[in-house]
Amino acid sequence: MGQFRTWVKYVEKGEFPATSREFGVMRCNHCTDAPCVKICPTQALFKREDGIVDFDGDRCIGCKSCMQACPYDAIYIDAETNTAAKCNFCAHRVDQDLEPACVVVCPTHSIWVGDLDDPDSGISRLVNTNPTAVRAPERDTGPNVFYLGADRAVLDPLAAPVDDTYIWAQPDRQRLDMARDGYGDAETKARTTLNTAHPRPWGRRVITYLWTKAVGAGALFFAALALVLGTDLGPIGRFVAPALGVVGAASTGALLVWDLKRPERFLYLFLRPNPTSWLVWGGVVLSACAGVGGLWLLFGDFSVLRWPAIPVAAMTAGYTAFLFGQARGRQLWQSPALFWHLIVQAAMAGSGALLVAVPFAGLDDAATRFLTVGFAVSAVCHLLLLAFEYGGGHSARGTTIAAHLVSRGRYAKTFWLGGVLPVVVAIPLAFLGPAAGVLSGLIVQAGLLAYESVYVRAGQDVPLS
Repeated sequence: MGQFRTWVKYVEKGEFPATSREFGVMRCNHCTDAPCVKICPTQALFKREDGIVDFDGDRCIGCKSCMQACPYDAIYIDAETNTAAKCNFCAHRVDQDLEPACVVVCPTHSIWVGDLDDPDSGISRLVNTNPTAVRAPERDTGPNVFYLGADRAVLDPLAAPVDDTYIWAQPDRQRLDMARDGYGDAETKARTTLNTAHPRPWGRRVITYLWTKAVGAGALFFAALALVLGTDLGPIGRFVAPALGVVGAASTGALLVWDLKRPERFLYLFLRPNPTSWLVWGGVVLSACAGVGGLWLLFGDFSVLRWPAIPVAAMTAGYTAFLFGQARGRQLWQSPALFWHLIVQAAMAGSGALLVAVPFAGLDDAATRFLTVGFAVSAVCHLLLLAFEYGGGHSARGTTIAAHLVSRGRYAKTFWLGGVLPVVVAIPLAFLGPAAGVLSGLIVQAGLLAYESVYVRAGQDVPLS
């Protein structure tokens, strides 16, 4: 109960007595360029030769990345199997030359299916001789579900916020909160009166994972950079930084496994990998970070490890930008600056963590200055990138709404007081001596966690259906 591969969305427009009710069937669009197939780390989602996007529940690890990639809210986690599920065009029926079940049961023949590549098929003639619309054409996925006569308010998830209640149900909390944030069409006064719930797929574990890998990668990066530049960080460079690299990478991996709906299958990431998925490459990068940090911790740098440590640390910090880039349903996460911002965040968090150890390491002034200046520079760059991300305009409406949630909407208090203010305070504080540097390094960790919590949630709050 309560799980839908296909559902009907209701939208009402106007004010009584001049009102109308519009309907639209929501389902998987079996995209030509299906983002769910690219991001799936185990090839549980795949595209058949006939164009159907199907899934194999036996390969699914329940990572929920496909739910982030789909711009149509078409994928959900089956509560019984804890694996991804969606409309698969009744592939088992198609293989027997039968039509999908929805076509058979529709009493008005409102659903047509067929071969769009065959110009003589009924569906091709219908589409080619009538004005049609698709959902989210700006996402460039090549959707293959075409709507005839559907109202824009039904197809555009940002045109009709929910009312306080549905016709026969209660809207989920996420949609209610979004409706209060003021999007919609003031002219048509369209409102959604029936839809399905789509909660955020990723939560606290992914938020924490962004922080743990930032600390580990940033600490390893600074230790390697110090050696390349001829600065001796003493026991911080020899032991603390590589230990943080190992712990950061390992805890990040543990959080990711913990977040899986089928954690017992996590090895499928390496045993049944999809080479187009950045979840797979992320696992490789995290393993490399733990490996380099572990060798460094056990045997020292050998004047060799510093060189691979820098790109490994940078990729550990930044690979999430490519993963989030594959999450094409989340427009806030598509920023071209995200890779560099993640590296800057890692430098800030990692150097901040190393500053905490300075009073106990007996460093000389040059080493302390190196960490302090590096921390301050990375923190200033972080603030500048925040200004770039949230201070200007955005081409995509979904990005504009999400950015408004962060900087001026319901998350603004957490963003400014929890995410920005601690970093602003930490920069001058770091120059007031080792004891103040400890405090500076600690509060910046809290600031980064606060920002990541806002960033991850706001990116998933913008409705897709």
